[in-house]
Amino acid sequence: MVPRGVFRKVQLQMPKSLLEKQESGEERSSNALSTGKSGTSVLDQAQSALDDTGLSSVSTICPPPLNRQFWKAGSYHNEHSAKTSIQNGRNYLHVHPMFLHSNATSHKWVFGAIAELLDNAVDEIQNGAKFVIVDKTLNPRDGSPALLIQDDGGGMDPEALRQCMSFGFSDKKGKSAIGQYGNGFKTSTMRLGTDVIVFSRHVEDRVLTQSIGLLSYTFLMQTGQDRIVVPMVDYELNGSTGTLEMSRRFDREHFMANLSLLLQWSPYSNEADLVQQFDDIGSHGTKIIIYNLWFNDDGEMELDFDADPQDIRISGDIRKVETLPALKSVNEQHIANRLHYSLRVYLSILYLQMPESFKIVLCGQNVEHHNIADDLKYIEYILYRPQTAGFVEGEVVTTVGFLKEAPNLNIHGFNVYYKNRLILPFWRVVNYSTNLRGRGVAGVLEANFIEPTHNKQDFERTSLFQKLEVRLKEMTLEYWDYHCGLIGYQVSKKVRASKNAKNSSHSVPHGGHEKAILLGQSLPLTTSEAFGVAFRDESKQGSGMKRKAVKLTETERANMQTTGEGGFNSNWEIEEIQPVNIPDNRLKDEEAAKIVQEHKKLLAKCVEYEKSEKELSDKLAWLTSELGEAQREYSRLLGEALSLGPIKNENNVNIWSR
Repeated sequence: MVPRGVFRKVQLQMPKSLLEKQESGEERSSNALSTGKSGTSVLDQAQSALDDTGLSSVSTICPPPLNRQFWKAGSYHNEHSAKTSIQNGRNYLHVHPMFLHSNATSHKWVFGAIAELLDNAVDEIQNGAKFVIVDKTLNPRDGSPALLIQDDGGGMDPEALRQCMSFGFSDKKGKSAIGQYGNGFKTSTMRLGTDVIVFSRHVEDRVLTQSIGLLSYTFLMQTGQDRIVVPMVDYELNGSTGTLEMSRRFDREHFMANLSLLLQWSPYSNEADLVQQFDDIGSHGTKIIIYNLWFNDDGEMELDFDADPQDIRISGDIRKVETLPALKSVNEQHIANRLHYSLRVYLSILYLQMPESFKIVLCGQNVEHHNIADDLKYIEYILYRPQTAGFVEGEVVTTVGFLKEAPNLNIHGFNVYYKNRLILPFWRVVNYSTNLRGRGVAGVLEANFIEPTHNKQDFERTSLFQKLEVRLKEMTLEYWDYHCGLIGYQVSKKVRASKNAKNSSHSVPHGGHEKAILLGQSLPLTTSEAFGVAFRDESKQGSGMKRKAVKLTETERANMQTTGEGGFNSNWEIEEIQPVNIPDNRLKDEEAAKIVQEHKKLLAKCVEYEKSEKELSDKLAWLTSELGEAQREYSRLLGEALSLGPIKNENNVNIWSR
């Protein structure tokens, strides 16, 4: 069920009086839009009555019908429109509508566009958001499917909505916020469909505002605009009269011109239906409806709402896996394959961590959060610190292991997150060939020291990123070489035993802590446990390294001596390896003691962080409770205010009732 707020609107009639006062002017404007003649249209006034990036002229020739296939819809014909518009003798820089399509091509993957919109909702958790809804809705004009994305965050006031629909503006400067470029809303919505309408309710300083904005590629093309026009209207609750009125930000002519375009090009043909969309938003929040969804090259709608009533899929993108018939099902059903066509699967791993108080609701059902690290066995944790000229650029703990279904999987790769958001799922840093070296090895890491691209589906190819790629490849091959026997593969090389294995666990070469191997264990419950049982410093690559010997039980040895893919050598043993480039006589006891002390300090810090985390968690729970009480008190007081009488607009039309 969609959470509902304290408001419920009664059935409205079209506020005819608003339109009748502008009847003659609106008819001229409407005729100008339909015929393509500028005349006395509102679009040609010296000061535009529309919310746009500049005054728009109208093409004298109506363009052909819009192509509904996204990758073929970039052609925009308006050669006959003015190349440069002049207002009051000044030239204005503006953005051409063609940019909406070319800008949206940064999203190669339709799910990436949906994730972009969810990021905005997740960023609203700091403003009290408890859920985001992703679902199918219908365009009332023609009954075609549309995509709904709705959250109960703080909402946007009129100025914030205009900034959202502008290019390059972003006020997200926090360390935890994912968005930063001010371009995600435009690229994602235009990648999903030709048109989007936004409804947002916001309360600030006891002032309630409702804003509606329309970004319509169809409108811009059909009317031949030579710059982007964004119709918007704003309502404001008058505290003294208890009525919902049009905002005083602009004059009536501005309001009427924008409302006229909204009613002509949005899915809602009258003001009552338009305002009714706020009914289920509650006291604050945002609703986004994307309609006229794109088709793929086969002429089918890209988003498939029918294959699974509890999921949204990408049409025709179920991937077939080339493998042995007996292993085909386990490979095709693995999360690494299903995430490419199932939105539910993709959203389950989209965020590394998710507060229990926040829910992603897809097609009426909560999305269950999934931690990929839980799918690994024989786990190791490796600390990586890339350095440049002696300066540590960042720090990340990588969780690496075999997928639980190994060796039956031909899947491998690292899941790289940035600020809690998945950027690269199962990134294949190794391309194994005939020897299958690296098969089944997967990992998870959060790399906040590198920057994602604009579409958040890749990283900028900086030197830091290249260093990380090289290191992850080394991790994969190194892990495989010393662990492949655990899942039944034949070890390609014999590991020589140490002559002084008994005391070597305290002898650590330059550049690294000792590295432990965990057999059959899942992730530890706490950070200190994770660092306590398995830890290695990779700040100096290429240094020698010791490995801790692993004692296997008789059952484990018996299981390992069975024949798996590629066979198994029963004489294989896990033994300790000496440093390859640093002799034992140079490993001083003082250095080993120093490393041990540093390790203990790190463990102590981890304990302190866990204690601080618990204190902060308790404080957050208390503040959340206090906020809930304040919101309930606000709703009660607002309900009492509304009980004094129905809320009407200035034309005496009922807009709200209790």
